[in-house]
Amino acid sequence: MFNPTDLQARPNYWYFKSNGRYNSQGRFAENHLRGFTLIELIIVVVILSIAALTAIPMMSSAASMQIRSATNMIAADLEYAKSMAISRAQNFSVVFNAGAESYQIEDQYGNVLPHPVKKGFDYVIDFQNDGRLDKVDIVSVNFDATSKVTFDYLGSPYNGNDNPLNNGVISLQAGGTTITVNVEPVTGYVSIQ
Repeated sequence: MFNPTDLQARPNYWYFKSNGRYNSQGRFAENHLRGFTLIELIIVVVILSIAALTAIPMMSSAASMQIRSATNMIAADLEYAKSMAISRAQNFSVVFNAGAESYQIEDQYGNVLPHPVKKGFDYVIDFQNDGRLDKVDIVSVNFDATSKVTFDYLGSPYNGNDNPLNNGVISLQAGGTTITVNVEPVTGYVSIQ
């Protein structure tokens, strides 16, 4: 056990006590400030470099994310037109304009539907003027040599000439990636490849 009276006889006791090396119970206590060690700094640098390595590919793949989003949007809108045709027992069409990078959904009279989410807007999707999808190009649309697919009250697809659809393919491209959306004949099943 430490006895502070033992240190009083030593001349260094007052030096240690005045510099805070011993507390009031006479136990040794360090009060000096510490900096960062080299190992701590290296760990921080490694963590920051790992975070940077994961962030850089995410930023560079904007085109691939946009093409996936655009593909999913087209597939969902084709399904929407098909479900509207079935539920309302009317023909609904999706009309593509590959040159303008856009498409719209029309009723059986050729009127553009109002958008179900964006109130007050027509159901027109324009990739060129949408900053979220502006890297996506509609390369080709082929519904038996037309750019229009129509769904009847059973959900069966027809081409723009009102003949049963034999082949329905929409090709999208962005940043070197090409994805196609297929519409199957008879069933109108929409798939992404």
